[in-house]
Amino acid sequence: MIGRLRFRTAGAAGATGGDSSGDDTAHGDLPLVDRVRDELVDRAVLRPSPGDIAGVVGALGSPDVEQVRVLAREFSGLGDLAIPFGDPEVTDVLVNGPGPVWVDRGRGVEPTELCVPDEPACRALAVRLATACGVRLDDARPYADGVLTDLPPGVAAVGVRVHAVLAPPAGSGTCVSLRALSRAYRDVGTLQQAGMFPEDGARLLCELVAARRSFLVSGGTGSGKTTLLGALLGRVSAHERLLLVEDTPELLPEHPHVVRLHTREAGQDGAGGVDMRMLVRQSLRMRPDRIIVGEIRGAEIAELLLAFNTGHSGSAGTLHANSLSAVPGRLTALGALAGMPAESVARQVVDGVDTVVHLQRRDGRRQLAQIGRLTGSDGVLRVDPVWEQSW
Repeated sequence: MIGRLRFRTAGAAGATGGDSSGDDTAHGDLPLVDRVRDELVDRAVLRPSPGDIAGVVGALGSPDVEQVRVLAREFSGLGDLAIPFGDPEVTDVLVNGPGPVWVDRGRGVEPTELCVPDEPACRALAVRLATACGVRLDDARPYADGVLTDLPPGVAAVGVRVHAVLAPPAGSGTCVSLRALSRAYRDVGTLQQAGMFPEDGARLLCELVAARRSFLVSGGTGSGKTTLLGALLGRVSAHERLLLVEDTPELLPEHPHVVRLHTREAGQDGAGGVDMRMLVRQSLRMRPDRIIVGEIRGAEIAELLLAFNTGHSGSAGTLHANSLSAVPGRLTALGALAGMPAESVARQVVDGVDTVVHLQRRDGRRQLAQIGRLTGSDGVLRVDPVWEQSW
């Protein structure tokens, strides 16, 4: 449930969010928040909709549209951080310790009028968001990942990915990074219209899926790997069964048959953890047509290459790499984490993975940069460009 967090507008003394001690009607003061929370608990409403909140507020007094809106933001866990997500161009909302809240609209980060006043407020925000995601965040585990899907009205996204790091280890104060999982870019045509790739690039990408070629989407952080992979998965035949394996559930393909597996951290006793490698191994036994790994970052590459080479053509994954030419070295390094010699990695990659789709950010825009084919000989893995963006 919501924490007692006060936001304020930069340069202003008054509060602008759900924990204001000023205007009851516009901001929903703490007594009202507590009364509404208690009443919702009495009614056994665990995930209140705006209608639920309006009904409770109406029973407690005269309902007010703005009051209900603020309370809906608070009960979602976002509080005032829901405000910038009302802009569909906002992809990221960032808190870097006490001070202004920053956003990215595709043109680089810029400050907003929202401001978190001090470190206790930053920590309360991070813990509240982690709790809303159902994950642990405390001094014993000072970082957390999760996804919010119960979002208040006005948020232009289907979900918000949450990452938080407490101070310490964060040196400048508790940091919160929020990423919009957008409704706007969920098909190849929309991404083309947004300028991610031209018509011939779109055609090659669609042929990649239709021909059931296994592929990797590579790029740096925030380059649009997950967005593009989700759009391409939407073009997979409705008769195929997709097994999605992710650390944090972010892929949102428009597809009727999706099975999701995601990792779990070990408990305080060190037991109960489920990692990516185990999930990829389990997915092989779940009758998948295609196995999709949200991000290949470790020893799970061994099981994934096994899947690519044992009849699961058309499988895919994302990979952090700074350039198309860096992909072979990245795959070799990940294979080493799984105890695989370079020659074995090269042979299995060439036999099982056909194509690399590389994205990059250019002038603040996410764009398809290159498409390449993986080749190799004498145990040396290479990638040959077959398409390049003309800037």
